[in-house]
Amino acid sequence: MFILIFLLGTIIGSFLNVCIYRIPKDQSICYPPSHCPYCSAPLKWYNLIPIISFLVQRGRCGYCGERISLQYPIVETFNGVLYLILFNKFGLSLDFIFYSIVFSILLIIFFIDLYYQIIPNGLNILILILGVIYKFLQFILYNKPIELLNSLLGLIISSGVFFLIIIISKGGMGGGDMKLIGVLGFVLGLKKIALTIFLSFILGAIISIFLLLFKIKGRRDPIPFGPFICLAFMITIFWGDNIIIWYINRFLLR
Repeated sequence: MFILIFLLGTIIGSFLNVCIYRIPKDQSICYPPSHCPYCSAPLKWYNLIPIISFLVQRGRCGYCGERISLQYPIVETFNGVLYLILFNKFGLSLDFIFYSIVFSILLIIFFIDLYYQIIPNGLNILILILGVIYKFLQFILYNKPIELLNSLLGLIISSGVFFLIIIISKGGMGGGDMKLIGVLGFVLGLKKIALTIFLSFILGAIISIFLLLFKIKGRRDPIPFGPFICLAFMITIFWGDNIIIWYINRFLLR
């Protein structure tokens, strides 16, 4: 079963690469069929086998010989690994299905923001819609309280914090980051979105210092914050409960 889950993740990861390439260009993600971005040659089915086709073709287009970005096997592999970890945590359940979809959307956001410094509104709206559906399905299937107030507080307070940061930093952070943290706040609720915000700033600080020290980025170069939010959300889903319990025991119950 784990092999099937990984394969599913890589196949969907291949589609995520299409989304990463086309969404910022306002192109349809369905038409035309997959093709080489350099020579526009339509790709055969065997050119689309996740990871394997990249290795067999030695990272080059089989038609024009241009190099294929490492992004393609990285996204496919990473999405497969994420699905494996989610399956190990949740089993074959509603939680697994929901978070698999959300994680895949966050991977799209990660790379689009990394390349273009934008977070498409449509992807934020999609996460919010999925979050609403997920909470209602939890109530219908498992009689789990919807906790709408907690979700709304997570949305309002998290986006409010980022709105203040935008004002104080005079545009140092974008509106897309504010919208993204808001919809994730709706999904997580107040307590876990607070952890996500904290982790995102820790990740941002560590990686930014690394980029500056090794002169990969200059002090005036923009560093997108969306990828840090995406990674922090994933960490919160995987290990958030353990982190919160550790924090309470370490600092609040001494």
